[in-house]
Amino acid sequence: MTRWEPNARGRLELAALELYSERGYDQTTVAEIAGRAGLTERTFFRYFADKREVLFYGSGMLQDTLVQGIADAPDGLSPIDTVGTALAGAAELLEERRELSRQRQVIVAATPELRERELIKLATLAAALADALRKRGVTDPAASLAAEAGMAVFKVAFQRWAGQDGDGAGQTLAQIIAESIAALKSVAAAG
Repeated sequence: MTRWEPNARGRLELAALELYSERGYDQTTVAEIAGRAGLTERTFFRYFADKREVLFYGSGMLQDTLVQGIADAPDGLSPIDTVGTALAGAAELLEERRELSRQRQVIVAATPELRERELIKLATLAAALADALRKRGVTDPAASLAAEAGMAVFKVAFQRWAGQDGDGAGQTLAQIIAESIAALKSVAAAG
């Protein structure tokens, strides 16, 4: 039995990312992840429901941060600017995890099951944003449209920031989100 060491969740996450990168998601087992982290399978299941959730466990915290960002946004902003403010606030959570985010994006992009789970996560976040906008008095369809557009902005900005598209280097996620919101407004105005 392995001696207790701190940060089991973080060690499991790092071990999973390493193994997924080396061997592929489908070829990696929970036993291998736990072994690489110096932990047991039982410990793995204390933190994660399955090997997929290693890549998505922060979704709840991200959602809470986005919803709070909507609630805390200054009065008088348009719905899309309110969403942009919330996205910029959430970007701070991800900023210090850029390399891990890059690894995660490569793994998710390479695995159909994970791409599907990512789309479910984005849809859940969009629904939470729309609800938060409605609580601020934004009516539909504006609340739903702003939330869905905001998640599209987040997806595009996140991929750029994580290096998926080869650009975005040297910029913070918040900067890329602001540029992406501006580009969306420009596209919408040009129509």
